[in-house]
Amino acid sequence: MRKQLIEFLKGLKRFLQEKFNRPGTKLPYIITAVLASVIVVGCIVLFVKFTHHTMSELLHDYDTSISQTIWGFKSPALTDYLITITEIGDVMGYVIIFGLIIIVFLRVFKNWKYIVQLTLVLVLALSSNVLLKQIINRSRPLGEHMVTVKTLSYPSGHAMLSMAFYGFLIYLIIQFKLKKTLKALLISLLVILILSIGISRIYLGVHYPSDVLGGYLAGFIWMIFCILIFNLIKIFRRDPAT
Repeated sequence: MRKQLIEFLKGLKRFLQEKFNRPGTKLPYIITAVLASVIVVGCIVLFVKFTHHTMSELLHDYDTSISQTIWGFKSPALTDYLITITEIGDVMGYVIIFGLIIIVFLRVFKNWKYIVQLTLVLVLALSSNVLLKQIINRSRPLGEHMVTVKTLSYPSGHAMLSMAFYGFLIYLIIQFKLKKTLKALLISLLVILILSIGISRIYLGVHYPSDVLGGYLAGFIWMIFCILIFNLIKIFRRDPAT
């Protein structure tokens, strides 16, 4: 899939250069960047509209049913685990995890490329989550909140950031030259972490299941958009044969 995407982007580059008959110009690149921006803005608009239409009684019934099913598994051990997991998906958790990633990446790759990429993914997901919460303006679920929350409900910031950040980290790990067993282990752990963070928000009573699903969708959009942009930059800065 990645190979086909690379070939498509190379073809797009050649087409734009031939179209404007100016091989050295930056205009084709600017147009491509603008088109990518329009696509992501369009996806956000569709996401908001979709979200607005899903605020219905049917969705409320599903939210209630799923939440009650998850609450049926409550136990002291599971509560302790999911509180820890939800803290990993909070600000301080990202500070610690990101600090460890910086140390590992600098020791292994000896440059800031992937660190900068992960930073951009995180910043974009965080800033857009704040904006989406204000646009949609959905209140938190009623009932007991097992952790303190101060922001609005939809989409779940924990779910959105985990999908964007750890999802992009999974993408990077897939590209790295690692042993298959190690790669599979790391990816499996990150997938479990992403799912656990989302479930923890429902279990702790601070989000509806639809908040978490919406967060995953929005985070996935940013992850894919960033992958596209970083591949565009890679192609346009290097020789096409690379």
